[in-house]
Amino acid sequence: MEWIKQPWPWYVAGPLIGLIVPALLLLGNKAFGISSSLRHICAACLPANISFFKYDWRKESWNLFFVAGIMLGGFIAVHFLSNPAPVAINPATTALLQKQGVTDFSGLLPQDIFSFSALFTLRGFVFIVIGGFLVGFGTRYAGGCTSGHAIMGISSLQWPSLVATCCFMVGGFVMAWLILPYLLAL
Repeated sequence: MEWIKQPWPWYVAGPLIGLIVPALLLLGNKAFGISSSLRHICAACLPANISFFKYDWRKESWNLFFVAGIMLGGFIAVHFLSNPAPVAINPATTALLQKQGVTDFSGLLPQDIFSFSALFTLRGFVFIVIGGFLVGFGTRYAGGCTSGHAIMGISSLQWPSLVATCCFMVGGFVMAWLILPYLLAL
């Protein structure tokens, strides 16, 4: 069981993720994506008269089981398969983040930014609340999340997914190299 606790190399994990696309297409012409499940949950649970939620969400209920499986898998991984060793981060990245005030690397996410106590600081509020809103808004604006566009959309040769994925990458580079240092200084 020790092998499952270690990070898998890209040449194993990548093809496994990539094989999800043809499997879903062969098993019923289903599209891979996670963000659409929130829409299905809202359509099922909100009896409001909102046109965006008026569709037959039951035809997409398989997606809800897929997301439930992701959550169950995450629970199992954290509680039964987690590696007690600290997350391996490049020493240059650690040094750069320490210069910018991030010092606690004890968990999967830096506790200086992503913790309940950090939520009540300006920096934590910006990262957690405003960042969460921007992710949700961007997902809706782009018509899907990174997994839906980059994995499913590009593999099925959809031009909008290629454009969206390029924009995700450019946005990520701009954020990491130009905006993040200012946000960490808050």
